[in-house]
Amino acid sequence: MDEATLPANLRVTHKSLFDGTLQGIHRTDKPAFSFQGHPEASPGPHDAAPLFDHFIELIAQYRKIAK
Repeated sequence: MDEATLPANLRVTHKSLFDGTLQGIHRTDKPAFSFQGHPEASPGPHDAAPLFDHFIELIAQYRKIAK
């Protein structure tokens, strides 16, 4: 995927340090994001924690709205 071809509502959040490929995107118009990669590979297993924290935060926000 070429960053220059992304629609205006997508922002790149992660790039591979090995080959520069896109690994993460975030929608600016909706509470959605995606990550494709192996964060446990390097530099450490806890580096993916912010991704899970963000996901849990989005779920909590949705639950407040849905009530």
